[in-house]
Amino acid sequence: MDHRLIEMLVCPLCKGPLTLLREGAGLELPALGCRADRLAFPIRDGIPLMLENEAKPWDPDTASAPAPLRPLAP
Repeated sequence: MDHRLIEMLVCPLCKGPLTLLREGAGLELPALGCRADRLAFPIRDGIPLMLENEAKPWDPDTASAPAPLRPLAP
């Protein structure tokens, strides 16, 4: 998935930053994680499913996830 697109996306619930989660972090698919809501939104065929009913519970405290992606500087 294009990192520029990920940097533009925010959590649909709290509008907070998202973290790109790779497969194997307790997830079957890559996902975008929201630390505030503790949810992981799956990415299927390169398309993030940003719907609350598609999200899976995610514990950022136990998962080894990178820091949230920051927007590109102008």
